[in-house]
Amino acid sequence: MTAVTDTDTVGEAAPRSARPRHLIVTVYGLYARSDGGWLSVASLIQLLADLGVDEPAVRSSISRLKRRGILLARRHGGAAGYELSGEALAILREGDVRIFRRRRATLADGWLLAVFSVPESQRHLRHVLRSQLTRLGFGTAAPGVWIVPAHPDDTTADVLRRLGLDAYADLFRAGHLAFGDLRDKVRRWWDLTELERLYGEFLAAHEPLLIRWQQAGEPPGREAFAGYVRVLTDWRRLPYLDPGLPAELLPEAWAGIRAAEVFFTLRSRLEEPARRYVRGAISG
Repeated sequence: MTAVTDTDTVGEAAPRSARPRHLIVTVYGLYARSDGGWLSVASLIQLLADLGVDEPAVRSSISRLKRRGILLARRHGGAAGYELSGEALAILREGDVRIFRRRRATLADGWLLAVFSVPESQRHLRHVLRSQLTRLGFGTAAPGVWIVPAHPDDTTADVLRRLGLDAYADLFRAGHLAFGDLRDKVRRWWDLTELERLYGEFLAAHEPLLIRWQQAGEPPGREAFAGYVRVLTDWRRLPYLDPGLPAELLPEAWAGIRAAEVFFTLRSRLEEPARRYVRGAISG
């Protein structure tokens, strides 16, 4: 289960007021893969109506996702529908690891360094490589040297290989041995102030929902579905922007820790009633 996150391809996730195509990608990531990545147009229109998206907006967003190679038109049993492309499925699998990862890195994990060099004749690939490293949470330690905590489940090598960028980069495991305060350095390598602001937006949007369902018990299926799709759509970008720094290097009362608790608690409350609702909506 996941939502796809690949900048301007299957992502551009926005905190709150998510665009219809973002919601569509989340719905596909959560509920279509068990059926080979296919959903009928009728089912998709019905489910997006529960999210406040009208039919013309759904059809327009589907066309855009089709043009980008994310969705492929297929008929099943005479019904018109769309399935996820192989590329989209690969990104979904990579996204699962990051979006649903609860564990932060520790100082003992060390660091992953990406050292790259792209010929001037292929400078467009330099932009692609930098964009992908940014999307994977890397910060810039020095020109051509990017750094991220070395999570045990890191997918950087798989992503660069899938995109054909592995010929331009080398990956190294490293430890910080001496010189300078790491807490000061991570503030230069990553914009923690902006990240804290984004986490604050997420909390403002979704913490009241958690409080509501903690008081009211299990939500009705339709509301669980709408709530879960929206919280996951808003959440899915943040684990890519957040490098998952060790707690010792974070500012006091880091909002990202509280935001993660809100997301995972909402997931535990909404996931199953939402799934039952979608199963009934699709089969009925």
